[in-house]
Amino acid sequence: MPVMEKLKMFVVQEPVVAASCLIGGIGLFLPAFVRPILDSYEASKQVPQPVLSDVSTES
Repeated sequence: MPVMEKLKMFVVQEPVVAASCLIGGIGLFLPAFVRPILDSYEASKQVPQPVLSDVSTES
């Protein structure tokens, strides 16, 4: 019995477990793709640091 047939039978017999495994797999591999994208956005919009005297609230 080929692997795809076993997988189809598993999805039909245990849909909740199969969906949970799919969501878990996406959750494991998503940071590998999202983190580099976020880092590239961070590098493109560097915000200058404010002057410390402008930030301080003491009089």
